[in-house]
Formats: sequence, structure tokens, C-alpha cells
Amino acid sequence: MIEQKTSIGHGLKLRAALLGGALLAMWLLELVDLLFLRGALDANGIRPRSVDGLDGILVAPFLHGGLSHLASNSVPFVVLGLLVFLNGLRNFAVTTGLSLLVSGIGVWLLGSPGSVHVGASGVIFGYLGYLLLRGYFSRSVGSVLLSLALVLLYGGALWGLLPLQAGISWQSHLFGFLGGALSAYLLRRRESERATSTGQIIGR
Repeated sequence: MIEQKTSIGHGLKLRAALLGGALLAMWLLELVDLLFLRGALDANGIRPRSVDGLDGILVAPFLHGGLSHLASNSVPFVVLGLLVFLNGLRNFAVTTGLSLLVSGIGVWLLGSPGSVHVGASGVIFGYLGYLLLRGYFSRSVGSVLLSLALVLLYGGALWGLLPLQAGISWQSHLFGFLGGALSAYLLRRRESERATSTGQIIGR
């Protein structure tokens, strides 16, 4: 029992360290950008329908339009990221990757001409989409209860999926959410197929 608790504690610390490291990188980049580069790093974000702007798909989540923008993303990034991480490293990696890519490609295809999109909100909405839809696809009591709790806590953020506010990348939010939902579907389907192949599901 002691060894099991130690293993769980070590796993949680490792996950927190990985998320904390990513968040630290965001803050360091933003401080360097503001103090020394006068916001020049933001030009490396996603520039819709520009070949040069494709690199921004991978870089944009680490860049932000000021400290207030980064601060508003920091807490949900850590909280939702940890909740996704509780389902395992593989689920976290797949969800992060799909959210980043689907969000970035959606922005690149549908973003306003001449705009530059930065910020981790696409990944954050991906985590939210995964956690909300996991309850639907898995039908487990714990996942459903977590989904309901997240609706109460972050339900208002879903308005960010619509083009209601100028200067907000709703494309990033919408496609990030869809990337997370796709991750929930694909991962649950794989889990179901694996359980069926090993005889763990009994039906009649």
C-alpha cells in the first residue's frame, strides 16, 4: 500500500512538473519578448493562409499578447491539463497534439487575412472538449460527473467558440475544442476495442 501511494505521488509530481515546465516556458518567453524584443516574438504566431505562417501552428501556444493574456490562460491550462493527465500520459499526449494541430490548421484556414494568432487557448479548449466529451463517450459515472462539474465551472467559456468578441481568436477556441472532442472519441474507441479483444466486455 505504501509503495502504491508513493508511485501515485511520484506520478502526480511528474505530471505537475511537465505542465509547470511548459507554463514556465510560456512566462519566460513572454517576459523576454516584453522586456527585450518589444513584442517581436508575436510575429511568429499563426498567420492565416501564409506559407510562412504554418510554423506558427507549433509555436503559437507558447506566445501571448501580453501578461494579462498569459495570466488568463495559465490557471485553466494547468487545471484542465492535470485533469487530462490523470487519464495517463498517452491520453495527454494525444489530446495535446490533436488540439494543437486541429486548432492551428483551423486558424490557418479560416483566420482573418493579415491577422496573427497567438496563445494557448486552442490547447486549453482542446482539454475542455476532451474532458466534456469523454463523459459522453465513456459513459462512466466518474467521467460524467467530471463533465457536469466542468460545465458548471467553465460552461461560460463555451461562448468563446462563437465569433462574438473582436480581438479573440474564436477559430482557435472552436477548432481546439473539436480537436479535444476528436481525441476523446478516438481514445475511447481504442480502449473499447482493446477491452473487447481481451474479453473484458461481456454482453448478451
